[in-house]
Amino acid sequence: MPLSMNREVFITCAVTGSGGTQDRSPHVPRSPEQIADSAIAAAKAGAAIVHCHVRDPKTGAPSRDLGYYREVTDRIRAADVDCILNLTAGMGGDMVFGDVESPLPLKAEGTDMIGASERVAHVAACLPEICTLDCGTMNFAEADYVMTNTPGMLTAMGRMMTELGVKPEIEAFDTGHLWYAKQLVSDGVLDAPALVQLCMGVPWGAPDDLNTFMAMVNNVPDDWTFSAFALGRNQMAYVAAAVLAGGNVRVGLEDNLWLGKGQLAQNWQLVERAATIIENMGARVIGPAEVRAKLGLVKRAPQG
Repeated sequence: MPLSMNREVFITCAVTGSGGTQDRSPHVPRSPEQIADSAIAAAKAGAAIVHCHVRDPKTGAPSRDLGYYREVTDRIRAADVDCILNLTAGMGGDMVFGDVESPLPLKAEGTDMIGASERVAHVAACLPEICTLDCGTMNFAEADYVMTNTPGMLTAMGRMMTELGVKPEIEAFDTGHLWYAKQLVSDGVLDAPALVQLCMGVPWGAPDDLNTFMAMVNNVPDDWTFSAFALGRNQMAYVAAAVLAGGNVRVGLEDNLWLGKGQLAQNWQLVERAATIIENMGARVIGPAEVRAKLGLVKRAPQG
């Protein structure tokens, strides 16, 4: 299909993620206060959306603690800068198998399997404007780890998100994930037009070459809104690629720790650099109010 460059681009900052990056950079935020402060700084640098996980403040390990989510949410909503909050709902589908001859029982360390309601509990409690929905199961980097999202689980979680009035951001790590996302919309589980994030270069999903990227883009329905990102050194290259392909962009420490060779980044610096690339391409970075109008979001008031 013919592609048109996006002239009005929003930036999402993925603030901390759940990967093992906490010991590789001092700038990866751990505590709810640090995560919120980093998100607020990213918003001041031009991010319309901040995508947040939470971590154990002492160890930096990924967490599903509802209290941490509440604190992050409250701090961001009380900030002196407007932004759209996007909370992950990707936790709770982790399976780590035993060795290749004895895959069962699953290993206790790293395995985290919970039900649909529990996976969405923090979304129901905090009511962000957006939350993520990882639209498929995949082998995920490590040898025996599988990120598990069955059709039944995705249908249940998607219905809960829709009923809560929280817009799912479909995370598509491969073309089949987009295929199933379209089925969820067709089945009435998710509302149309949908919002999708194209996740490039995550082992072992879609590689971050341009042919694969365009296959992903060409499988996004014309009336949907998409963003895209790539990991590591290709993060900024995919800022340009996403804009040229008609999409929006995601940057942040969840996906890349570096600003340049030997220079560890902070989230606001990655957002600032992405904004510079977008503007130098002749496009405009749009703010949260325009994104809400574009996506049909309703701003949530701070809880008092």
